[in-house]
Amino acid sequence: MFKLRRYLAGHYVECVLAPLFKMLEALLQLLVPLVMAQIIDVGIARADRPFILWHGALLVAMGVVAWVVAALAQYFCSKLAASFGTALRDDLFRHVMSLSREDVDRLGRASLTTRVTNDSQQVQDGLNMFFRLVLRSPFVTVGSVIAAFFVNGVEGAALLVAVLVSFALVLGFMRVATARYRQIQGGLDDVLLRTTENLEGTRVLRAFRREAAESESFSGAADTVRRTQVSTGDLSALVSPLTYTAINCGLIALLWLGGVQVNVGGLTQGQLVALVSYVTQALVELVKLANLIILLSKASACARRINEVFATSPSQTDGTKSAALAAGAPAVAFDDVSFSYPGAGGHALTHVSFEIARGGTLGVIGGTGSGKSTLASLLMRFYDATEGVVRVGGTDVRHLTRQSLRQVVSLVEQGATLFSGTIASNLRWGRADASEQDLADSVATAQAQDVVDAKENGLEGSVEQFGRNFSGGQRQRLAVARTLVRAPEVLILDDASSALDFATDARLRRAIHRDLGGATVITISQRVASVRHADQILVLDGGRACGLGTHEELLAGCAVYREICDSQLTGEEARR
Repeated sequence: MFKLRRYLAGHYVECVLAPLFKMLEALLQLLVPLVMAQIIDVGIARADRPFILWHGALLVAMGVVAWVVAALAQYFCSKLAASFGTALRDDLFRHVMSLSREDVDRLGRASLTTRVTNDSQQVQDGLNMFFRLVLRSPFVTVGSVIAAFFVNGVEGAALLVAVLVSFALVLGFMRVATARYRQIQGGLDDVLLRTTENLEGTRVLRAFRREAAESESFSGAADTVRRTQVSTGDLSALVSPLTYTAINCGLIALLWLGGVQVNVGGLTQGQLVALVSYVTQALVELVKLANLIILLSKASACARRINEVFATSPSQTDGTKSAALAAGAPAVAFDDVSFSYPGAGGHALTHVSFEIARGGTLGVIGGTGSGKSTLASLLMRFYDATEGVVRVGGTDVRHLTRQSLRQVVSLVEQGATLFSGTIASNLRWGRADASEQDLADSVATAQAQDVVDAKENGLEGSVEQFGRNFSGGQRQRLAVARTLVRAPEVLILDDASSALDFATDARLRRAIHRDLGGATVITISQRVASVRHADQILVLDGGRACGLGTHEELLAGCAVYREICDSQLTGEEARR
């Protein structure tokens, strides 16, 4: 947690005032037994009613002041913890957004979600309790022992031994608990991953009647977390009883020795009551300290997981040049590009080369796993090429700022994702300042006018989370419209019409060609009909380019393309 202290910057006043007020409360608490001893030894012994009333009023005043300073301390602690948690989560989320897809894949999406939400909350709660108790509990405990020594040396020694034994138990637990809590948080990552997968894939799950199997698998993961939590909880449950036992043994010794001292006149009754009060205070604070150690152990484990994210530097460094389609240079070029995914056994793309002129069209076709989507990911710079160079406007994409690159190059993926809000708010992801006319034009081009008209409020119609209130084809057309709002210079359609019928797909392609003017369009598809009219068609097979040319040229000279055409078109349709 010490590494996260930077998020306390700007809140040093709260860092000082919170423990300061807690210390003042603790000081007042330590004075109470001394006042009580005076009431017993002086007021009651002498039947001095004014003395009793005056000291009673003093106790009430101390209680009121203690309540006020405790409330102020709680306010500053809560304000500090909330500010810390907000700054931490903002920075953590910003850092996660700066990571490449490769980094996110390595850390795990479910794990990152847990760290941004659950782990950061645990650290925030730990910080809150830290400032409330880290000075107060030790101060009261040590102060009780010192006060006991001032009252009677022998009694103080008995209390000191009990406190040291209790403190050793607490430290021993902390060493064991921190590792266990890291296991628990790791188990929660697994539970979240299974939950997310099953909720997002519920249709597939039901289609294959996997409900029982997935429920059993989820129960196994949850039971693993439960067993770790129970065993850690059992260990935690021993801390308070053992602390109580150690302190109460000290109390027994104190009463036994104190009773003898009272009988021989070495100790007054008021002093004995004060000593008992100090033992009780030490007991309460040690139990609080034990609970604080439990909470800090959990927070420490979570802080380490958060620091692992911060320690992950983005594997991609942002370039310094602005992307632009320079005159005379190809809009897009792949120069002997090879790429393999981290941990993969082989290349997803191998020595792929091609160029697209500005305003030209390229169709990319191939079987499943041939590397079509990988090509789009490299062009968007979600990943960097393992070998070779990917260029946009004649410049290596690694030398371009990602923001400018993605202003020039836009991608519509097969798995169209919409966000909760309205149709208009989703379309304005493409350009925040887009006018109503811009939105309407993009909707028309994307063949999504019927989708908008079907909503009672048109463009202001509601969109549920992930666009669940739309069909797959409707989501794809709205996703295309969202990208068209940006008016990209290079548009990549990665199977973006896979859920559309052939007639709608054809109208969409014609509208894009008509309305986007001089934009460069890359259409990735498994349908021959979607790519056959492109200026060039790139045929991929097993990650290798096995053909590049027009439809007619590939029919004559590329066996893989001819095989794809034969599987989808009749001989007459292929030649048309």
